Amino acid sequence: MTDASLLEHIRLQPHARAGFKQLVRELGAKGATRQDLEQALDRLEKRGELIQPRAGHYVLTRANREYAVGRLVTHRDGYGFVVMDPPAAGIEGDLFLPPGEAGKAMHGDRVLARIARISPQGRAEGTILRVLKRAHSEVVGEFTVRPTGCYVIPHDDRIRHWIRIPDGLEKPPREASAHRIGAEAVEARGPEDLAGLIVQAEILEYPADEEHAIGRVLEVLGHPEDFGVDVEIMIRKHHIPNRFPEDVLAQARQAPASVSGEETHGRRDFRGMDVVTIDGETARDFDDAVWVDRLPNGHFTLHVHIADVGRYVLPGTPIDREALLRGTSVYFPDRAVPMLPVELSTGICSLQPGVDRLVLSALLEIDHAGDVVRQEFTRGVIRSAERMTYTSVHLLLEGDAAERERYAPLAARFELMKELALILNRKRQRRGSIDFDLPEPLIEFDEFGEMAGVSRAPRNIAHRIIEELMLAANEAVAGHLEALGWPGLYRIHEPPDARRVADFELVAAHFGCSLGVGAIPAKRYPLVERKRDGRKIRKDIVLVEQMPISPRQYQRLVARIEGRPEERILSYLMLRSLKQARYSEQNTGHFALAARTYTHFTSPIRRYPDLVVHRLLSAWLDQRQPPLDPHLLSEIAADCSFTERRAAEAERDLVEWKKLKFMAAHVGGEFPALIIQTTKFGFFVELENLFVEGLVPVESLPGERYGYHENTRKIIGERSKRQFSIGDRVRVILDRVDAVEKKLVFSVAEQEPVKGRRARRVH
Repeated sequence: MTDASLLEHIRLQPHARAGFKQLVRELGAKGATRQDLEQALDRLEKRGELIQPRAGHYVLTRANREYAVGRLVTHRDGYGFVVMDPPAAGIEGDLFLPPGEAGKAMHGDRVLARIARISPQGRAEGTILRVLKRAHSEVVGEFTVRPTGCYVIPHDDRIRHWIRIPDGLEKPPREASAHRIGAEAVEARGPEDLAGLIVQAEILEYPADEEHAIGRVLEVLGHPEDFGVDVEIMIRKHHIPNRFPEDVLAQARQAPASVSGEETHGRRDFRGMDVVTIDGETARDFDDAVWVDRLPNGHFTLHVHIADVGRYVLPGTPIDREALLRGTSVYFPDRAVPMLPVELSTGICSLQPGVDRLVLSALLEIDHAGDVVRQEFTRGVIRSAERMTYTSVHLLLEGDAAERERYAPLAARFELMKELALILNRKRQRRGSIDFDLPEPLIEFDEFGEMAGVSRAPRNIAHRIIEELMLAANEAVAGHLEALGWPGLYRIHEPPDARRVADFELVAAHFGCSLGVGAIPAKRYPLVERKRDGRKIRKDIVLVEQMPISPRQYQRLVARIEGRPEERILSYLMLRSLKQARYSEQNTGHFALAARTYTHFTSPIRRYPDLVVHRLLSAWLDQRQPPLDPHLLSEIAADCSFTERRAAEAERDLVEWKKLKFMAAHVGGEFPALIIQTTKFGFFVELENLFVEGLVPVESLPGERYGYHENTRKIIGERSKRQFSIGDRVRVILDRVDAVEKKLVFSVAEQEPVKGRRARRVH
């Protein structure tokens, strides 16, 4: 019996409970089978799937409203939440933990909790029963010497437990490679010489309740302000693997430097076609190349050639295991942490111009409505004609004489790409696909790695071309694999939660806008509240239910607010109301793209899910059975969704930190800003020219007391009735940079908020 079938058997029992003797009898477990059952129950209990309220009696946690399993998220003030997985029915939001409970584990740990009480609004509070999986085996932070001993203060202030370093364990191992200070130099110094330096510490003993953890120093990174140390901190803070093991490097060094004639045997030869890659100026790995032509019947033929990474990264090999562990490449402003070693990522797998490369190709025939009328998938070999950049393609299509002369043989090809991309985009618009055209900040750095400014990241027709062509290829591959009836790995985006939609509608109403969802239905849940003395009280709570909402409603509102003063803020809030896309072995569609089926196929150099999809497609081409079962795909999907979020958080975290350091030199400066959120303790603003956010505390507002009005989301003066609301433009002064809480604190510099008018630019 598998773990899944055992869980299903227990789920079908009354109250999802079963005793060990009952299971032995019903499952006929004798001898070795009985031992297997004991091991399975122990395994499932350690994973938090089952719990024993008393010896020999098992309860399925996910089917019981008394228990919850999930990831602990702690706040610097001591309290925390359990992000439940799966979410518990009838509970609104996450499970709250008071400070005394949150201190029983560390931020990020996977825990089993008991739901102690539920409010009439569906808010739940609980207690931690057990840590199921530790999130941190190592912690990066500042080494400090106190009268009571040496400690590492974690850089992540959500990790509230300091790491105590016993005498003799403050010196990193000799083999440790330090960023600024070599291991020998550290060995010659005492603990006092490490004070104030950033170190990486290994946790030897985890804390109990509010006690300190015990650890040892593994590596000294350097002073906080040293060049590159901030990136090193982010890599370690987010536990991003950044050093390839020796067996991985050894295997990578065996990769061929070029494609041999034998490797091209049996592949479709595209080397006579002028295929090109189009990427950013700083890109080093090129995993997609494109080619477009017009057929005699007037249709377009689109070739999307993707690096055949699966040819060089075989399942179960050291490189494959490391790629799954990393999940994705991580891009920082001054460097990248690649998923694959450079011998592959910028070598044999990169579609460099003028050299032969192996590819997996999607060949599509597309009519003038944007529909795919014929498709073919094949292995191929290409020789890229040119390494193009977004800028050069944009200039060429805009009629720049120099660029058109330089790429004259390719000019007609790019015109066809543009024509096809616009047709594909119109098709997506017709079906309701959402396009948020939010400005993306581009951080500018000086030669010392310090932030020198920020500008709007360029986005032009060349970006649109690649985006549309890749979307078409991804959808075609996803539809093909689904039609086979095989297990697959899909990129899904679920409809938004009703509560988030309702919150957005309240704000949008102030601007005379709406998604048009109508009345939001609710449902009554019978729940049990456990009192502190152990008594149970039955009660009903009413929660907002998911209402039918389509991406077209978002799309229409995006079009309606285009060019209006509130476009920036409403687009931002609409985006926040949506869920995050993720990977899944179950195809539930992609809400934002309004796509019935979607996957990631086009970036196997930097995303592990794409490599998995390549293996599935290759198995079909070889007429083999699916290489992966649904259970394994489920695990891969969960792992890759996690590593994707981890990479995004690390990239965002570093940029926000650099913004703080940049703004420290501008304390006292005055800036035009947009109010993007209001709360009872103040309002948040975004500086219009710098894409920097900060807080204006309510107590800093001049002249009188101000109160927050929940129903209107406005901050209003008690005497003058002056109002500050979302979407208002104000001028603010930077009062201070709070290094502890990592936030900017502003005050209002003008008498009245200016509605609907752009403030004067500050250069």
